[in-house]
Amino acid sequence: MAHTPYGYIIKNGIAVIDDRSANQVKELFHAYLSGLSLADAAKRAGIKRCHSSIAKMLTCKRYLGDAFYPPIIDEDTFKQAEAEKIKRAWMLGRIREQVEPKNSLVRMRFSAPSPETLYEDPFTQAEYAYSLIESEVIADGQS
Repeated sequence: MAHTPYGYIIKNGIAVIDDRSANQVKELFHAYLSGLSLADAAKRAGIKRCHSSIAKMLTCKRYLGDAFYPPIIDEDTFKQAEAEKIKRAWMLGRIREQVEPKNSLVRMRFSAPSPETLYEDPFTQAEYAYSLIESEVIADGQS
């Protein structure tokens, strides 16, 4: 079974909100939205986790509630935190506009006549066969 998200405990096979840690999750979201960094928001909320775990908490959709987990965070707060994360990533240069890649694929046509000479050594035969290959670049619109 998967890891139980911070803020929940499992009792008799059912996910139940752990009031103390759920309040910490709520405080984490509110502190982050007030402008604090992930680390400072976690410190204010009293959550001692690594930076990546805190970042994952802000994107954990289970806090919205689903078939197994009751909701801890309302959808508006969750969406605001998501938007704030993206805004901060843009400001720090961690997200860049996608640049359409240039079509660098060059279409080529290859042909090779049947070998006239057969060598016993397979490497020599391969060199000879490769030397017979002729190629040409196909301009756009040609078949």
